[in-house]
Order: sequence, then C-alpha cells, then structure tokens
Amino acid sequence: MRIEALASLPAPFERLAFVDVETTGTRPTRDRLTEIAIIPVDHGVVGESFQSLIDPGVAIPPTITRLTGISDEMVVDAPAFGRLADEVVGLLEGRWLVAHNARFDAGFLRNAFRQAGKGLGLGELCTVKLSRRMDRTERRHNLDSLVTRHRLPVGDRHRAMGDCQALPALVARFIERDGVGAVVEALRRQVSRASTPPNLDPARLDAVPGVPGIYRFFGEEGALLYVGKSVNLRARVRSHFSDDHRSDREMRIAQQTHEIDWIETAGEIGALLTEARLVKSEQPIFNRRLRARRGLLAWYWDDQSGDPPALVQIDELAPSDLGRAHGVFRSRMKARERLSELAKEYRLCPQYLGLEKGAGRACFAHQIGQCGGLCAGKEPEIAHRLRLKQALAPLALKAWPYPGAIAIREVRDGMEERHLFRHWRYHGTAHSEGELRELLVDSDEYPLDIDMYRLAVDAIRSGATVEPLE
Repeated sequence: MRIEALASLPAPFERLAFVDVETTGTRPTRDRLTEIAIIPVDHGVVGESFQSLIDPGVAIPPTITRLTGISDEMVVDAPAFGRLADEVVGLLEGRWLVAHNARFDAGFLRNAFRQAGKGLGLGELCTVKLSRRMDRTERRHNLDSLVTRHRLPVGDRHRAMGDCQALPALVARFIERDGVGAVVEALRRQVSRASTPPNLDPARLDAVPGVPGIYRFFGEEGALLYVGKSVNLRARVRSHFSDDHRSDREMRIAQQTHEIDWIETAGEIGALLTEARLVKSEQPIFNRRLRARRGLLAWYWDDQSGDPPALVQIDELAPSDLGRAHGVFRSRMKARERLSELAKEYRLCPQYLGLEKGAGRACFAHQIGQCGGLCAGKEPEIAHRLRLKQALAPLALKAWPYPGAIAIREVRDGMEERHLFRHWRYHGTAHSEGELRELLVDSDEYPLDIDMYRLAVDAIRSGATVEPLE
C-alpha cells in the first residue's frame, strides 16, 4: 500500500514509524507497557504492521482495563517486552517515531529498552504538536477530536493498533490540505524544539527570559500545576521538559502543561521569597515543599530557669522568645522522639524532661546507666542543665539581631527590590520608597513562617546587603 501524500515528504522525514502504546498507567519509570503497535512507512510505502500485547509483569489497574479493554487475563500468555525488543528496534531504527503525544510513547519505550538492557536513540515527531501548528484556530487536539474533524480511519479506540491507524491518515490530510511545504516546516520546528510540551505553544517557551524570578505552569482549564524559581528562568523552565521521560513527576507536568507565565525579580532572594509566598497561597498541584505548614512545634527552654523544655507552637512565639526555641517539628511525636535521642546521647534524665513518669524515684535510664543521676540525687542540677544546653544548642533558632526592621536589598539591571523583615517575619517586597514606607507602617500581625525565617537567615549568613530601617 502506498500513501501518495506521505511519499512527497523529503529528507529527513521520508522514513517514519507510526507508534501507539497502551500502558498500566501514566508514569514511564514505574508503569509498564501492555500493548504496542507500529506502522512503518518508507517513502510513502506502508510496510508490514506490528502489533503485540505485552506482559507488564504487574497487575493492570481496573481503571486502565475499563479504558483500554486490556485485562490481566489477556496478557497472561503475552511476551515480556524483552522478548520483543529486537523486533521493535528493527522497526524503529533509522525512522522517526511518530505518535500522538510522542513524549509519552517515547518515554515508555526508552524505559522499556533500558530495562531490557538495550539503548535506542529515538527521534520524535508529535501529531499533537503538528495539529496545534496546522489548526491554530482549533481548541482541541486530542485524538477523538481529530478523528471527527478530519474523518480519519480508526479501529478500536484506546487499543494500540486502532489509534495508530489514524496517525498516517492525519499527516496525509494535512499535506493534502495545506501542502507538503507547510507540513515539513511544522515538523522541522518540532525537531528544533524537541523539548516543548505537546500542549504548550512553543512561542511561550521562547519568550521566557534568562533572568531571576519565578515561573508557573498551568493545566488545560487554568489549574495551577507548579510554581518554581531560578536565577535563570529560561534554562530552568526548559530543564523541566528535557528529562520528562526519566522522571514520573516531570513527565506528568510536561503532559499537563498548557500555559506558562513568570514574574521577574531583582535576584535570587526575591525569587525564593516569591516562590514560597505563592506556593503557600495558591497551593499548586505538584508542589509539596513550601506548602503552608500550620502548627509547627519547637522545644522552648529558658536555660536560666529550673523548668524543663516545653513544647510550643512556633507561630505563637513572641519575637523575644525566638532565641529560646529549639528545632522545628511537624508533630508532638517527632518532637519527643528527637528529645529522646538527645537524652540518650547526652545522658540526660528523661524523667526531668517529661519523657518518663515516676517523679521521686530514679528513672529507668539511670538504672541502665543512660542517665547522669539527676533523678537519684547523684548529679548537681547545674551539671545537668549544662549538658542540656549543649544538647539543644545545634537546634536553636536564631534570635533577631537587629533593633527593628531591616530591608534585604537586591539590584539587577536598574531593577531594585527591598525585602522587609521584622523579627524574622516577612512583611513584603518594596519596589519603591513609597512601597517601603507603606510596609513599615503596616500594623498587621505576621506569624512566624519557618520557611521565610530560613530564607532570611541564609541570606544574611551569605552576605546579602542589609539596610536597618528602625
């Protein structure tokens, strides 16, 4: 069989392998192939098609079975991918892999080859990107929409060969309608932008500047997927998409990203602060670190009193008490576990620390030689206090070292930002003297945010420009 429109494609696009795979999920490094179909087309001539179910070696989730119709029973006697690898290599080698959302199919194939102990360089051409380029006024470019819009032949939907059959016809339709030159130009743009996500306009990726700031990835309906920061936005954003076949998370971000935007900052500190603020306020789907963390705990201890450490909420501490707080803990259990470790390491009395009941008699740790004997009257209280101070010292939060508010100043290419802190509380970033005055007179109560605290401590330690304001 010969497809005349495809026969008109010049080098380097004269040899193509149309591919579709079915899988146990969406994560190429963890999920597995369940079916593969390949239709080779050389100089317009359709070669012998290849199709096979694949034993994934794991159970197929019921949701996947409902979508594809492929069940555990169907693949029980199917070959593992390793047995098919040589035949698949023969069909793909020397040809462009053409798939709908090619990053997905190529990512699974790369990992399948890697697990089989084989390597294969895959040049990818994506029919989603091609459709977006050729039909710019259309909103939807999923396969169902394209089948209807272009009246493509298709077999069983969500089965490998059924979906694969539509792809040569789709490319041919574009050539017949718009001319081979337009299609070749679109394919060449893909080759030069191999790392562009399938649903993202390449022009948006090209527009990202190489400056400090934060970036945001959005899904199809405007849902915020991810917030990140960098001193070079262009390089960092592109790095998300260059390795999406190796990382489940990066693959999912790339597949779901439909739009990006960014905010430029004067420097790295501004980028870090903006990222932390936006992640907490906007709760992006793929961000875990920096999420708003309520109720963090610390051990509060005044070494001038005879009282043992007390567990307190960090965001309820007064500024003057911060220097007596130690550690940052998500739960009472974690806090007690850490104090128990220190008690054993420094031979502290767990009874005095409130980790063990039984006041008035020697603690169990003393009986087994792990307590210096404060509970048994065999150690002076001052000696125990000194060891406790030594144990807690590495966990101590920093006392505020200034008489009042400060601004951490950053300047880049005429852009100036001053990040206002008072008692480690971040009050905002000023871009002018007027904004700075507004922040200084702001009377709102700001809780201690542990991430902002750490950012300020690191910035000051690293020699950032600090301007006392009060």
